[in-house]
Amino acid sequence: MDVLSDVLSVVRAGRPRSALVTWQGSWAQEFSPVPGAVGFRVVVRGDCVLVPAGAEPVRLVAGDVVLLPHGRGHVLADSPATPPTARPCDPSAEDRPLALVDTPESSTVTLCGAYELAPEGRHPLLQDLPEVIHLDTRADGLSELRTVVDLLGAEAARPRLGTDAAIPALLDMLLLYALRAWFDDARTGSGTGWATALRDPGVAAALHAIHRKPAHPWTVASLAALAGLSRAPFARRFTELVGRPPMRYLTWWRMTTAARLLRESDAPLSSIADAVGYQSEFALAVAFKRQYETPPGKYRRSFPLSPETRSRRAVRRGP
Repeated sequence: MDVLSDVLSVVRAGRPRSALVTWQGSWAQEFSPVPGAVGFRVVVRGDCVLVPAGAEPVRLVAGDVVLLPHGRGHVLADSPATPPTARPCDPSAEDRPLALVDTPESSTVTLCGAYELAPEGRHPLLQDLPEVIHLDTRADGLSELRTVVDLLGAEAARPRLGTDAAIPALLDMLLLYALRAWFDDARTGSGTGWATALRDPGVAAALHAIHRKPAHPWTVASLAALAGLSRAPFARRFTELVGRPPMRYLTWWRMTTAARLLRESDAPLSSIADAVGYQSEFALAVAFKRQYETPPGKYRRSFPLSPETRSRRAVRRGP
């Protein structure tokens, strides 16, 4: 996979939670911080203002998308001057039926919710993101994101067969297109961090190689060759932009991938070891315990099997 797709597949956990909310008159709702989640707000109709804690208000209109990559608390209101009156809402608990039927044209309608992250889901790519990402889907180059917003609005306006499956799929696409839009914009700037790392041809080539083949016996020299640089300049550049030396990042990513496989599959440890580049279960266990401070088996037992995994296991065992 490419880096962004791979990161999202590993850091995400469960279905995104969402709620379609209609606001009328003078209103203001406080949303509690949600550590370990990425919050989102989509304005389906009307306009409102988002007031992050300790930051300037952000005016939003229909079609706008806001991501809160670090689960920051905030207020959504008709005006910055309107004080919240109800108790704070937990975005990660939202999951109301979608229905946008016979609502007054003067009302504001928002789709609110959060993406849950895996326990080890704080990939540095996400840590580099700002507290608030505001995207105007009417801007040039955001046609795909606008299409997703329109489709979400259409499903909300007319729920029918398949809506319960369509909404989570569209929300996954919303996250992907929103992050892609931000990185495309951020990569036109300069500095350090993941936006710059993915713009740097040499470092990006090494990152894509690690993510496409985590089990490959990479060395600093072989990654430097892919980057078209000598060993020392490559290692310095990679560390400066990514925040970890190449081999430390490779090990960290292998263990992050192993953790996902332990949570989401019942594959034997020997298969997981092979998938992430370790020659034995013992070698994997040593590296895994070093990163997560618990053996792989104990880590796996701390996560209940999903219905899909239980079903696969039952099929293999037979009657």
